[in-house]
Amino acid sequence: MGQVIALVDDDRNILTSVSMALEAEGFEVRTYADGDEALRGMSQRPPDVVVLDIKMPRLDGMETLARLRQNSAVPVIFLTSKEDEVDELLGLRMGADDYIRKPFSQRLLIERIRAVLRRTQATEQPATVDPNAILQRGDLVLDENRHACTWRGLTIELTVTEFLLVKALAVRPGHVKSRDVLMDAAYGEHIYVDDRTIDSHIKRIRKKFKSADPEFSQIETLYGVGYRYKEA
Repeated sequence: MGQVIALVDDDRNILTSVSMALEAEGFEVRTYADGDEALRGMSQRPPDVVVLDIKMPRLDGMETLARLRQNSAVPVIFLTSKEDEVDELLGLRMGADDYIRKPFSQRLLIERIRAVLRRTQATEQPATVDPNAILQRGDLVLDENRHACTWRGLTIELTVTEFLLVKALAVRPGHVKSRDVLMDAAYGEHIYVDDRTIDSHIKRIRKKFKSADPEFSQIETLYGVGYRYKEA
């Protein structure tokens, strides 16, 4: 079988129809009807991507994500409703990689999953270690071979999307990157996300670095323009 997708939703119709569509594309799908069941299953058999509904009884998507992020950086795509804009942004701040609104096109969901998988594969360790895949900018070290980020020797746990955004900014310190450029760096040219998604990712990245170093201020905002990594 192909790559493993964990599909978590309390709607049985969605579990059935989406799993069939994903399996037709060559994915192996494991379905869960609630967050508790999903966390137990994923701890035993980790998936490659999690598709997670926000609104679920017992344990909702937010709490499920929070618990998952305690020991896993697996990419997560949220399923949200049109009324869930606040939840979408909160979910991104908590470490989700993307979201898609209900009702959704199954084809669009499949393309989002493939985009996340491409980003994951781009940061996984290759068969031969590339010494040029280590980027150092002052106290920041990004190691693409191990998908590892450190700041002043301290490990910063980044999702795939966060890692790609930090890399896009740090590769040319002092140069301003627009949100459109950052979207392309993290999502590719064929996946559209709005500006708020990039802003939410940047806020979460800053929070992670500041939890390790309260004085961290390397990622600067240029209002109305974009972001840049401060020159040393």
